[in-house]
Amino acid sequence: MKTLYLVRHAKSSWDNPLLDDFFRPLNERGKRDAPNMGKRLKEKRVVLDLLLTSTAVRAISTAKEIAKVLNCDDHKIKTLPELYHASPEKILDVLKQVNDKVNVVMLVGHNPGLTELIDALTELAIDNVPTCGIAAFKLNIKSWRELEMKKETLLFYDYPKKS
Repeated sequence: MKTLYLVRHAKSSWDNPLLDDFFRPLNERGKRDAPNMGKRLKEKRVVLDLLLTSTAVRAISTAKEIAKVLNCDDHKIKTLPELYHASPEKILDVLKQVNDKVNVVMLVGHNPGLTELIDALTELAIDNVPTCGIAAFKLNIKSWRELEMKKETLLFYDYPKKS
C-alpha cells in the first residue's frame, strides 16, 4: 500500500502584472493557508517520506511551509521543473518514477492538471481544486510503477475554506 497527497499550491500574488507567472510569490492568504493546511495534516498524523514540488516559486513556498509544520526534513523535498503546469499524464509519469521504498508521497503542483488527475482518481466530480486544496489517497499498489488513472480510495479531500 502507498499513500499519496496531491496539493495545489497556495494562493499566489498578482500584485505585479509584469512578473512572469513562474515567479509569482504567495500572497498573504497563501502565506497563511499553507501552514494552516500543514497543521490539519499534522492533526491527521501525516508523516512524509518524499515531497515532490513544481519549481515555480508559489509551489516551492507552499511545499516548504507544509513541510515545516510536518517536521519534514529538507532532504525529503525534491523540486521538479516538469511539474510546472504538468498534465495529469505527466504527473503520473513523475509518480511512477518514485523509488518503491518510499511509501508516503506528497506532490505540490498546479491546475488544471492537478484537478484533472484528482478527478481521474476519485468518484468526486471536482470542478476546480482550490488553492492549497489537498486530496489524499490510499493506493492499492506495491510499486509506484503500478499507478494508473483509475478510481482509488480517497482518504480525505480538504481545502482552506472547508468547514
